[in-house]
Amino acid sequence: MLANYLPILIFIGIGLFVGVAFIGIGLALSPNRPDDQKLSPYECGFEAFEDARSKFDVRFYLVAILFIIFDLEIAFLFPWAVVLDEVGLFGFWAMVLFLGVLVIGFIYEWMNGALEWD
Repeated sequence: MLANYLPILIFIGIGLFVGVAFIGIGLALSPNRPDDQKLSPYECGFEAFEDARSKFDVRFYLVAILFIIFDLEIAFLFPWAVVLDEVGLFGFWAMVLFLGVLVIGFIYEWMNGALEWD
């Protein structure tokens, strides 16, 4: 029984060894010369504008939800369209239900003003 798992265990062992070896070589050979500029906080290449613990505007979250709605719709719509013949009528109505839930989320975003570009 153990002979069946031996190749998997060897593969895991080699993978762990290579990973640890690369990290160790990187730590041993890389220069470590921190200075004030390297240790200073930055935000997208700029100096931090304000405290990192400040609250975000709720519009940020609405835009994030809007992105997730469209991202999920496209991510699930393409594979579904490819296998539409195989999933039949049940698969069709399941996707209609899924798209309905996404449309409800889109309407929620619209009503809360996430599409208003002020």
